[in-house]
Amino acid sequence: MAIQPTILTHPGGRLQALGRSRQGAIWESWSDDSGHTWSALKLTALPNPNSGLDAVTLADGRHLLVYNHTARGRTPLNVALSRDGIKWDPALTLESQSGEYSYPAVIEAKDAKGNRTVHVTYTWNRVRIKHVALSVAAPTPGPRR
Repeated sequence: MAIQPTILTHPGGRLQALGRSRQGAIWESWSDDSGHTWSALKLTALPNPNSGLDAVTLADGRHLLVYNHTARGRTPLNVALSRDGIKWDPALTLESQSGEYSYPAVIEAKDAKGNRTVHVTYTWNRVRIKHVALSVAAPTPGPRR
C-alpha cells in the first residue's frame, strides 16, 4: 500500500524516501548506506489522500516537497520546505480552489545567470498540465541538523 517514492539526499550518503499511501499520510523510509538497505516504512505527520507527490533536495541542502496537504481529495496542492526531512514548513499553496491538482513533478535548474529556479509541473483538473517556476531564495541562517 506504499507506492511512487521520491528520494531526498542527506549528508554522509544518507537517503530518505517519501511516498504516497492509502493510510492518510505520506510514508518515509531511511537508508544510512547510500540505498543498499532501508528502514521499515513509517507514516509521517504529513497528510496524503493516496495521491502522488514529488520532492527534490535543493543545491543549498534544503528539501522541497510538492503534495496535496489533505487526507481527502486533490485540493489543495502545496509546497513545503525542510532542512532535515522531518520537520516540514509550509512554503506556498499552488492551488486552493476546488478541483483536482495531482501528479506533481519537481526539479531545480540554474539559468545562464546562475539563478536557481524550481520548476513544478502537475495535472490541472485532469484537463492540462500546468507549469510553475519558483525562485529559490537564499537559505535562512541557522544550524543545520
